[in-house]
Amino acid sequence: MIDRNVVRSSEDDIPELDLSDEDILDAMGHIPGYLDISTMDFRTIYHLAHTHAVERLFRKARAGSLMRTGITPLLPDMRLDEAARSLVKQGVKSLPVGNGDVRVVGMLTETDFLRCLKADSFLELMLRLVEGGGDFMQRCHERPVREAMTAPAVTVTTNAGFRQIVRAFHAHEGRSMPVVDPEGRLQGLLLRKDFVKAYHLEDVL
Repeated sequence: MIDRNVVRSSEDDIPELDLSDEDILDAMGHIPGYLDISTMDFRTIYHLAHTHAVERLFRKARAGSLMRTGITPLLPDMRLDEAARSLVKQGVKSLPVGNGDVRVVGMLTETDFLRCLKADSFLELMLRLVEGGGDFMQRCHERPVREAMTAPAVTVTTNAGFRQIVRAFHAHEGRSMPVVDPEGRLQGLLLRKDFVKAYHLEDVL
């Protein structure tokens, strides 16, 4: 069964900007001297330059080459306190939740913890713990991951390209997402910051 939350790759990785005649004429007006080209010629040059740039910069950008491997997923029946220890140990803010054959069934994030513990921020959570956090501790000890996780998780396949990765990150507010094979089995974790840093995309995501 195909998961509609898996964003797969296509050949059309980077859309071109739609240039108006006004955009083109304004750009040409900033170039000294006389340009004997039409707006159509300009569009043709732009299209060829864009195609070349995409090929050079992003053609090899695939989720499988950017993801972090060796990720240990959470189990649906794991208690939240155990899950928190796993996040800390693996140095991430969220982790995929997998069933017995490591197919991704959800994602547990710091936001999910806050929602489960009925706190709007970590500062509020800290204040409540200082004032007496017995109720919080009980919730973490008794509540399983399956009741707190976000499901289904937004995932990408290992061969997802630049456009699919950007679209997937825009589809959720998390800092990372699982990378899966065509059958939905976990292959790694793609962190937003790793993707942004690799391609200097601070203004894109």
